[in-house]
Amino acid sequence: MVGQWGGGFQAEVKVTAGGSAIRGWTVTWTFASGQTVTNAWNATVNSSGASVTARNMSYNGSLGAGAGTTFGFLGSWNGGNSVPTLSCTAS
Repeated sequence: MVGQWGGGFQAEVKVTAGGSAIRGWTVTWTFASGQTVTNAWNATVNSSGASVTARNMSYNGSLGAGAGTTFGFLGSWNGGNSVPTLSCTAS
């Protein structure tokens, strides 16, 4: 999390390729405390209830071995603002 204020927050996520190059990535997580994504950059982000999926843009999906990229988003929260556990898959 980059920053937090009453009812809102900003987050940044770094995606890093492992020992092999990748051609695309998807990051998923589930919010536990009623948070929602309100705006995102450097990824296409979709939500369904508490479940969130972020996918690479055309310009940042291909990563060489060990290379990385970041995406960020603004969110809102009500009650609590715990950090979710992220899962990343590559293609």
